[in-house]
Amino acid sequence: QLQLVESGGGLVQPGGSLRLSCAASGFTLDYHVIGWFRQAPGKEREGVSCISVSGGSTNYAGSVKGRFTISRDNAKNTVYLQMNSLKPADAAVYYCAATDFGGSYSCLMYEYTTWGQGTQVTVSS
Repeated sequence: QLQLVESGGGLVQPGGSLRLSCAASGFTLDYHVIGWFRQAPGKEREGVSCISVSGGSTNYAGSVKGRFTISRDNAKNTVYLQMNSLKPADAAVYYCAATDFGGSYSCLMYEYTTWGQGTQVTVSS
């Protein structure tokens, strides 16, 4: 069974940092594009960042560019999202997702077929 498990969420003050992890079980991430998405209460799910199979290509939503960094460690079967200078507007449930095996590099939500259960990020003083 293919599973993604997010961790690293929590409560942080504005300006603080968190690192989210996305670990895979039942499959290896090597040939899957991975994306991070988030959903705040009352809002639609939105894309945050995505990373290509090799890790050589990344994309970020404009609202997080320069503050968030996505990376992957295929040896550890894990993808990370380093979030710095967090703002209250970043508060949401964060999900990682994977495209199908060998899928093209895309950050479009409909391309992602395997999803984690999400981890809550709260930014508040």
